[in-house]
Amino acid sequence: MKIAVSASAGDLDAPIDPRFGRCAYFVIVDTNDDTGFEVFENQSAALGGGAGIQAAQFVASKGVKAVITGNCGPNAVRTLSAAGVEIILGQSGTVREALENYKRGLLKSTTQPNVSGHFGMGDTGAPAPQWRGKGGGPGARGMGCGRGMGRGMGRGMGRGGGRGGR
Repeated sequence: MKIAVSASAGDLDAPIDPRFGRCAYFVIVDTNDDTGFEVFENQSAALGGGAGIQAAQFVASKGVKAVITGNCGPNAVRTLSAAGVEIILGQSGTVREALENYKRGLLKSTTQPNVSGHFGMGDTGAPAPQWRGKGGGPGARGMGCGRGMGRGMGRGMGRGGGRGGR
């Protein structure tokens, strides 16, 4: 059986990369043949959007039957589940340790994401700030109906740096 582990480097002693869709590498090991492993650079990591879906489709195309990672969002979980791939989340340590724990039956799979969508894109988990009221930043004009970063005259609907025209 093939198992893919999200990794920060391309070897068995690499730390698990906590991001599935935006991990640096996938280390794929066939548990029926312990003589080697395959390493693939994650081509989806730099995508503007859809990285989790693309990464899930990639590992499924390699015949992977289980994924071990730290965090996985809803789109990637849906894609992996639809492909019949077992998902194990919340893991840390090295790729080798995760594989050994999997073989011992110590890891539990899930069908639920453990982070929201777009987690790997710099999301800190904190709610986005909401600014209301007049203005919106130094030099901004308008009534600040947007996110406090208005562009020019008007209602401040944009996300600029509050640099209104003078």
